[in-house]
Amino acid sequence: MDLSSTFRSQSTFLPSKHNSPSLYPRPILSIPFVSPKNPLQPLRTRRLTVAAAAATKKTIEGVSEELNSIASQNLDYAAARRRVRFAFAPFHQQLDHFLFKMAPAGVRTEEWIERNSKGLEIFFRRWMPEPGVKIKGTVCFCHGYGDTCTFFFEGIARFIAASGYVVYAIDHPGFGLSEGLHGYIYSFDELADNVIEQYAKIKERPEVKGLPCFILGQSMGGAVTLKVHFKDPHGWDGMILVAPMCKIADEVKPPEPVAKILTFLAKVMPTAKLVPQKDLSELMFRDPRKKKMVSQCFLQSPYIMAVYNVICYDDRTRLRTAVELLNATEEIEKQVEKVSSPLLILHGAADKVTDPAVSRFLYENASSKDKTLKLYEEGYHCILEGEPDDRILTVLNDIISWLDARC
Repeated sequence: MDLSSTFRSQSTFLPSKHNSPSLYPRPILSIPFVSPKNPLQPLRTRRLTVAAAAATKKTIEGVSEELNSIASQNLDYAAARRRVRFAFAPFHQQLDHFLFKMAPAGVRTEEWIERNSKGLEIFFRRWMPEPGVKIKGTVCFCHGYGDTCTFFFEGIARFIAASGYVVYAIDHPGFGLSEGLHGYIYSFDELADNVIEQYAKIKERPEVKGLPCFILGQSMGGAVTLKVHFKDPHGWDGMILVAPMCKIADEVKPPEPVAKILTFLAKVMPTAKLVPQKDLSELMFRDPRKKKMVSQCFLQSPYIMAVYNVICYDDRTRLRTAVELLNATEEIEKQVEKVSSPLLILHGAADKVTDPAVSRFLYENASSKDKTLKLYEEGYHCILEGEPDDRILTVLNDIISWLDARC
């Protein structure tokens, strides 16, 4: 029996025509074998060899020496990340995980890249119900820090799409298969602006135009979703937040003098990786069998989903990124009463990465008339990826049921 507590009150690349039923269809992106020589890239970074990069990462058990070599290259730039994703796709299909093995077949998939207004290539992915299934609405996804809209979300999206929703996802600039320096957030506002810009185009696509449209944000993606809502309060028919990062707990928040030093350093050397992080991989997955997938995580990897998600950002937080995350959460904390959209908040009650008490704070202070909070007993941070199979299915069904009730 699920013991969740419920509180209620009312590019340059062309789109692919490929619709493979497999969980990881062959990527359709043009992927160079080596990274482009970016003239803006520092000379020292350009000289980084695969061997030097490998020295900072652990060997991934269970994969070939060739794949380890590919995974060990410098992933600062998108071309390398795309090549690594392409190389690992066949291996990902063999992983023993509920989201890989049980994801519904028949869902139609498509991926492409478009340039945004800043000139950056943004990676898109779409999942559509199989032909004959009535489309009820659209779900647009915002991934978390260091994560991507591929890998585990592939399975999540298939479950939602099989229930009658078109699911869209993008990689934020600097993450996954989108352009930008890996793990670098120059401006949290620009991150939210990019989400608004890209999904505004999605809402006009013929297959979903005029249908209810919802936004789903996970962890840091929850903070992005809230920023999007503040900027465009009437742009969505509802928000779903999974373990949202919308307030820094007082016990882990840096003292004001330290925050001022970080802010100063971020102006001098914004991309430097100087912010130390605890390895939180043990706090992400509760299921012991699934935890094996993260037991080999690279050191200093604060939010990495799994060692096999090789294009995740797995290094120390860049200075400006840390400051932007801190400032964004402080701003959100001061504006939670402005949250007015229909709202579903899902959080593991034992989450030590993002505090479930913060989700309760958001729920209690949001002005939404239609809001729901579900706290899953003993649940860790990754309630959609790292819990026992029956719990993952419960969370997915909770999302789908909430959507169905509003379509």
